[in-house]
Amino acid sequence: MTASEDASGVLLIAATPIGNPGDASTRLVEALGSADLVAAEDTRRLHRLCQALGVTPRGRVVSCYEHNEEARAAEVVEAVAAGRTVVLVSDAGMPSVSDPGYRLVRACVAEGLRVTVLPGPSAVLSALALSGLPTDRFAFEGFPPRKPGERARSFAALAAEPRTTVFFESPHRTAATLAAMRDALGAERPAAVCRELTKTYEEVVRGPLAELVAWAEQGEVRGEVCIVVGGAPPAPAADLGRLVAEVHEQVAAGGRLKTVAGEVAQRGGVSRKLLYDAVLASRG
Repeated sequence: MTASEDASGVLLIAATPIGNPGDASTRLVEALGSADLVAAEDTRRLHRLCQALGVTPRGRVVSCYEHNEEARAAEVVEAVAAGRTVVLVSDAGMPSVSDPGYRLVRACVAEGLRVTVLPGPSAVLSALALSGLPTDRFAFEGFPPRKPGERARSFAALAAEPRTTVFFESPHRTAATLAAMRDALGAERPAAVCRELTKTYEEVVRGPLAELVAWAEQGEVRGEVCIVVGGAPPAPAADLGRLVAEVHEQVAAGGRLKTVAGEVAQRGGVSRKLLYDAVLASRG
């Protein structure tokens, strides 16, 4: 711990409800009411939340969103260094998880200032728990690329990912994203669409990607959406042997081992590292 971390100032990264104000913690209410400065992604939404919680911020409330976060970081660092308490909140869930906040945290850490967290609701973990898919290992990919080509390449790169993967998506792109997932990961890959979590019209639709595409195309998808996709099943030993032979053949024809192994692994739906290691082991 540096000397500056011993100061009384602190940046509190505070999770806010993802839909139901009743999920707010007592610590969040106390922090909003006592902080010297509250940095909020949307000050109007913050004031609505405070009204629902029956709390009035004592300190100054400032905006902190994507386009002003870098500039706002200097003000936050100055406040924390001066011994003040700053609360950082996004519109919903944990700041910096596909929301503003990372730059503020990074700036305070770089100055050796105290940073701590007020844990709370998380759309990622809520969707993962509700999905019915394996939770022992998972990855979070945030929002998929918007452009179709980039989106297809992104999902193709995840074809062999063995972990359950969680995505955020906007409602009007959900059908197209599910279709791209189906094409890259397979029609039978299990998945779940979780929308409006903790809200009145919460809905979780589970099934193979092909069925979820059909569901999404039936009508307009609405609300906040999380998509959870099961990991790739392990490749049968027979298939792995075939892929190893294919790599040997292409390398013998002049291909570079790492490049060929990556391309063959992607087409075969297996881990690149698994295939690369298998090729090396087969060389004796």
